[in-house]
Amino acid sequence: MKKKLKVLVDMSVTLLHHGHIEILRKAHKLGEIFVALTKDNAILKKKGYLPELNYHQRSKIIKSIKYVKNVIPSDWDINDKFIKKYKIDILVHGSDETNSSKVVKKIIFKRTPGISSSKLRYKVFRNYLKNYRKK
Repeated sequence: MKKKLKVLVDMSVTLLHHGHIEILRKAHKLGEIFVALTKDNAILKKKGYLPELNYHQRSKIIKSIKYVKNVIPSDWDINDKFIKKYKIDILVHGSDETNSSKVVKKIIFKRTPGISSSKLRYKVFRNYLKNYRKK
C-alpha cells in the first residue's frame, strides 16, 4: 500500500469560517492533513491582538474536523527546521503565504472570496455597536 503524503496546512483560525474548511477539504485530496496552528503569542506579536479563542480552544475545534489528522503548535513562520522536524512532504497555504521554508513543495490555494477572520471580526463589532446603541 502506498504511503500517504504528510500535508501541512498552516493556519491561525482565529475565527473559523467556510474558507478554512475549503482549504482543508482541498488539501485532504493530497494526503494526511496536519494543521500547523499558530500559537496565541505568535498571533499577538504579528497581528497585535490575542485571538477570541485561545490556542487550546482553536486546536480542539480543528481536531474535530474530519479532514484533519492532527494539530501541531506553530510560530507564525513555517521554516525548514519545522518542516524537517515533522517530516512534512507538502506545505499548503492560502494565497497570503509568507513562510520561509525552502525545503518543501508548497501548494498555494486562492483565498475564498468575500470571507476572512478579519471581515468576520469587523462584522461582529459593527453589529455589536449597532445593537448596543439601541439600548
